[in-house]
Amino acid sequence: MKVQIKKEILQKGIQIVQNIITPKSILPILSNLLVETQKNKLKLTSTDLDIGISVLLEAEIQEQGAITIPAKRLSDIIKELPDGEVEVVVKKNNVVYIRLGSCEFKLMGLPKEEFPKLPEFKDKEVIELDQVVLKEMLQLTSFAISHEETRYVLNGLLLDLKKHQHKEKFVLKLVATDGRRLALTEKELDVAANKEIKIIIPQKTITELQRNLKDDGKILIIITPNQVFFELDHTIIISRLIEGEFPDYTRVIPQAVETKIKADRQQLLQAVRRASLLSTPESLAVRMELSANKLVIIKTTPEIGESREEIAVDYKGKDLVIGFNPVYLIDVLRSLSGAFVELELSEAEKPGVIRTEEYLYLIQPMRLV
Repeated sequence: MKVQIKKEILQKGIQIVQNIITPKSILPILSNLLVETQKNKLKLTSTDLDIGISVLLEAEIQEQGAITIPAKRLSDIIKELPDGEVEVVVKKNNVVYIRLGSCEFKLMGLPKEEFPKLPEFKDKEVIELDQVVLKEMLQLTSFAISHEETRYVLNGLLLDLKKHQHKEKFVLKLVATDGRRLALTEKELDVAANKEIKIIIPQKTITELQRNLKDDGKILIIITPNQVFFELDHTIIISRLIEGEFPDYTRVIPQAVETKIKADRQQLLQAVRRASLLSTPESLAVRMELSANKLVIIKTTPEIGESREEIAVDYKGKDLVIGFNPVYLIDVLRSLSGAFVELELSEAEKPGVIRTEEYLYLIQPMRLV
């Protein structure tokens, strides 16, 4: 194999595929990138057996071939090279030469045959979306994915595609919950699909999608019984799905209530963020005292100190004192885009709800000591 490629193109490609590599993998080959030629392109691939990523890069292919190279070592070398055309040459016994100007590195690779083969998705039904649509939907939901291993099905995001009840359209829903909060967003889409789909995509895959999604272009999605395939620009992400039944989240969504506070989103976000500075793992909850057109946010941690901040809000309901985990409020407030936010509140023991036509966020209250 003999290839010439611009340093910045190769460096960017390595960054895309190396994020999923686990440093201390059981199989040494999983610490390597598969580097192979395809006509006038160079293809880089990585996998941890649960998720695989490939990217095609513009390159001048002088001699076809394939090799696997230690990812961390390759990344470090390319990063430190000066700008210019990098030459990658593979010789006998899997020896890889990396040259740029007067600089030359020699690395020991492993043959392509030892690298796990990623599944192929041919003649499968394809769903096509705008990248920006999926990007915005993930931004509104992914932060609510559970990181606790006890409930494995909650360690991913539910993707639910159903036919619209009254229109010739499909409705795409994304749902995430950790049992203490729930984020749900839905969008009507003009997508071509022959069947309804319900899958749970792992957190790690969602993270890689968010790294690669842009504000323009399309994303192609192919789904099989236990895997999902995403193609965006010149990048392909293939992932196993989480097996199991996602809980019936509809049962915990309360009816809309008239009692709401309307607040400046940024002002509320900053006030909650400041209050959270005094939180500890043993004392998380911030206290929110509501009265006519006034919200007081208080955080008291006996061994540390106390904070108190008052902000003006639009509120006509009864006086109410309620506690929330500040992180759960911060996550949603910084993910929303509007100037104002409306939070439904009814009782100190009942959840707070942010609700719009295409979005719902539910947060369980915390007991105040």
